[in-house]
Amino acid sequence: MTAPPDLATLQQQARERAAARAGGADRLSGHIVCDGLVRIFKTEGVEVVALQGLDLTVERGELLAIVGASGSGKSTLLNILSGLDTPTAGLAKVAGHDLLAMSARRRLRYRRRTVGFIWQQTSRNLLPYLTGLENVELPMRLSGSGGRRRRATASQLLDIVGVGYCANRRPHQLSGGEQQRVAVAVAVANNPEVLFADEPTGELDEATAVEVFGALRTINAELGVTIVVVTHDQAVAGQVRRTVAIRDGRTAAEVRRTARTAADGSTELITEEYAVLDRAGRMQLPGPYVESLAMRDRVKLTLEVDRVEVRPGHA
Repeated sequence: MTAPPDLATLQQQARERAAARAGGADRLSGHIVCDGLVRIFKTEGVEVVALQGLDLTVERGELLAIVGASGSGKSTLLNILSGLDTPTAGLAKVAGHDLLAMSARRRLRYRRRTVGFIWQQTSRNLLPYLTGLENVELPMRLSGSGGRRRRATASQLLDIVGVGYCANRRPHQLSGGEQQRVAVAVAVANNPEVLFADEPTGELDEATAVEVFGALRTINAELGVTIVVVTHDQAVAGQVRRTVAIRDGRTAAEVRRTARTAADGSTELITEEYAVLDRAGRMQLPGPYVESLAMRDRVKLTLEVDRVEVRPGHA
């Protein structure tokens, strides 16, 4: 049996990942890549297209939020990337793994070793008859790790996410926020390269949601784990550098946030919104823009020297 890495090893691996990122190792491919991703479900003889040519690139070490209305395809995307579902067509790669070419055995290994996952429902993340420490130890035990080092690593992970005091408590003795922070420690127990979280703050109040998201940010910063969060919570989405909006099974827009030093020496946050252009030159205009100008059916395009102007077709 192999021993799990201790905290110092995890942090060293994080530094190596950061160095690889700075050196441009992921410049061309990205840590997560989707190209023309399609997922079609068949229900009672009717085909439902959940993803219809979605494109997405996530860099190694990034903390990304994905937003979208119910039924937009964001949870389907997360299930595919985490290995819980299989795509119909297109390209989907995570940490070098081709998700369309995986056998059932490789997919199981991928879920155990490459990715971690956090559900919205707190009851799905932890086994009720195990303590917090035992829940965090379980993934390491299933992967063949054993001994005192496993317990020490589990204890350190609970401390990192701020719930070390929950080590000997069972889930029913924890608040919803404490359960989700323990779940974060469980999800990274086997040192995954990528962590996926599906509405991790959906059942929590605002103050508790801030604590849970803080735990995710700490894991991202200290261990270098790439994190993708699906959320309806605009407060959560506003705390990441990049937010991707999905509409009708396609990536529709991106919001990028950067810090800038003002003339008086203060730091200000600059927020810029972009429409996503696919390889065929298609893009989706943000809904509020379309509504404010009453756009419908068609728009008028004018090519200028440095821009393309889009006007309502009826203007």
